[in-house]
Amino acid sequence: MTTEKHLGFVGIGRMGHPMAERLLDAGYTLTIYDTQPDALQALAAKGAQIASSPKAVADAAATVLVSLPTPDIVLKVALGEEGLARGSVVRTVVDLSTSGSQAARMLADGLGALKIDSIDCPVSGGVTGAKRGTLALMISGPRARYDALQEVFAALGKSVYVGEQAGMAQTMKVINNLISVTALSVTSELMVMGVKAGLDPDVMLQVINSGSGRTNASEDKIPRFVLTRSFDFGFAIGLSAKDVRLCLEESEQLGVPLRVGDAARRLVDDTRDKFGNDADLTEIIRYVEEAAGVQVRGQAAGKA
Repeated sequence: MTTEKHLGFVGIGRMGHPMAERLLDAGYTLTIYDTQPDALQALAAKGAQIASSPKAVADAAATVLVSLPTPDIVLKVALGEEGLARGSVVRTVVDLSTSGSQAARMLADGLGALKIDSIDCPVSGGVTGAKRGTLALMISGPRARYDALQEVFAALGKSVYVGEQAGMAQTMKVINNLISVTALSVTSELMVMGVKAGLDPDVMLQVINSGSGRTNASEDKIPRFVLTRSFDFGFAIGLSAKDVRLCLEESEQLGVPLRVGDAARRLVDDTRDKFGNDADLTEIIRYVEEAAGVQVRGQAAGKA
């Protein structure tokens, strides 16, 4: 199939799998590829066709979505020897990854030379948002292609068109991510401070969320994944460190100092170095807890 109801999807990981599954549930047919064959089986059972390479995906579908962990991998998958650009059918590549503006411009230039449109479409909302179809999609690229793919984007969440220029949505995404990580970092530090001072963490969140200190961290991440001690938000600290680095690198290029953002970067990097790349983002608080000698435990986790 080569109609718009048939899509390609490369990168069936924590975010890619639920996004691809939502597209299948919305009535699209998919040709999929991932370097980990086991990741493909559940989608194949729902009717997706497994391809042998990114090029094979691009030989089957005019529009290919990619969800990949780093800019280097995105560029290799798109422009490499067996990459999407070598495909005979592909005409649009939608990058759902957080790749940064520089990689987005390289991607657009490489694909554009072959008359393939590039759409930047980084997403926010985590694994939960991907499963529920409530992601925030930041999109830049040719307006006509954005308009033509509205139904695809609607299956994944709510889209906001940022502009025509390649990389604009990526800049918006890393800004959003640094705001989110900074809120989680400072909330984690101050929850630890409060517990060490004798405050009840459940009561602390009631106060914070009733006042001006509330953020997504205090309303969602801390109560669901920290007070329960589950630490399973579903986003790896190593990927968060990459996203923060991309934002700080771009700010430096633009000549805009981000002193608060740099402090958040140090805490994220320290957490990654201590607990490993695959540790959950919400484990930032564990790094602070160990230095303070306390744990932030809510009623849901018990008092042990």
